[in-house]
Amino acid sequence: MKITVRPNGPLRVEGHIVLTDADGKEWDLTGKPAVSLCRCGASEKRPFCDGSHNKVGFQCSASPALLT
Repeated sequence: MKITVRPNGPLRVEGHIVLTDADGKEWDLTGKPAVSLCRCGASEKRPFCDGSHNKVGFQCSASPALLT
């Protein structure tokens, strides 16, 4: 699996994906080689991205903070 942080946007997840909700139920991602997961919290299709980050002006660095 590969996860790419998109600048000011979603997390792009590629490869074999098993997405499980808080109750342990797995989402059916059959036939989806990649998904984009919302980081801004504004998506109406959470946990998936619907592009709302553009509408709300979401800003977040795509680079990790330095760990100390």
